[in-house]
Amino acid sequence: MSGLALPVLLLIFAAAAGVIWVAGIQLSDQTDVLAMRLHLGSALGGLILLAVATNLPEIAITVSAALSHDLGVAVGNILGGIGIQTVVLVVLDVFGVRGTRPLSYRAASLVLVLEGALVVAVLGIVIAGTQLRGSLLFGRIEPASLAIAVVWFAGLFLLQRAGHGLPWHESGNPPDGQDRPKGHSQQTAEKNATKKGTSTARSATVFGVAALFTLAAGVVLERSGEAIASNIGLTGVLFGATVLATATSLPEVSTGLTSVKNGDYQLAVSDIFGGNAFLPVLFLLASIISGTAVLPQAHDTDIYLTAVAILLTLVYMTGLVFRPGRRTARMGIDSLIVLVLYALGVVGLVAIAGAG
Repeated sequence: MSGLALPVLLLIFAAAAGVIWVAGIQLSDQTDVLAMRLHLGSALGGLILLAVATNLPEIAITVSAALSHDLGVAVGNILGGIGIQTVVLVVLDVFGVRGTRPLSYRAASLVLVLEGALVVAVLGIVIAGTQLRGSLLFGRIEPASLAIAVVWFAGLFLLQRAGHGLPWHESGNPPDGQDRPKGHSQQTAEKNATKKGTSTARSATVFGVAALFTLAAGVVLERSGEAIASNIGLTGVLFGATVLATATSLPEVSTGLTSVKNGDYQLAVSDIFGGNAFLPVLFLLASIISGTAVLPQAHDTDIYLTAVAILLTLVYMTGLVFRPGRRTARMGIDSLIVLVLYALGVVGLVAIAGAG
């Protein structure tokens, strides 16, 4: 696509983003239906299915970049995607939550705090992995990316157990928080599908078709995005962490707004934290495909983005514990802090990229 004019590239990029938006909504809806009908629910398989389904654009971009041995855009998209997907919670707080209480007040749960801790844990391994030697490989696998995958699976197992109840009052949920249990909107989606006569086979077919469209659109996003970044003189990591990461987070915005408007605040936050914990697992996929250690090749901007993502996650974890009761500019104080920190983070990213 490098030979195409910039307006054409922008049009292709926008079209691919639109496909991801529409297909992402279908993926989320059918994931809810399949999880209920296959009795996955909050089981380990359901958590994995949801994580993979909501991050298919990032998977496609990572695979495409790894095959072409151009990992700059992929790394920036993965690490930048965690930051921008955390900012999606700000969008949900402002445009989705109704009433006087902000998102973190309504969604407060110790299980969500544990999910945030899993995000911080895998990102800590990311930072440690960047300091290892690039020659440290076991076959085509780098040890840091393998450790990320192991910690992620272990975290999912613990979260599954926590989802069945914690040894705290109300299982770690406040008495004046979310009215109905987490995930009730998934049950509603399945009941609506049943009323419409949607069979499990049809749901699986729609899921598969939406997945194919999402994967294809993700490859187009990566290719056109790389050409756009080169055309306007923007570094791969800066483009991947901002514009590309924003485009691939569109499904999270749509599905998150749906969950929040249905009163399933905990599910909306859980989907964001769950997706953020899964994204670093893609480094293992990139390592296997490219045959190189990805994390040791990280630049200053990559490590910087990881630190920003950790900081944003910790702010929301704090909000879930302290539960700010007032809204300022239609958002909780934690969302306002996240918005300011992310804006400052982008300014710092531009400075680092420019200095490099």
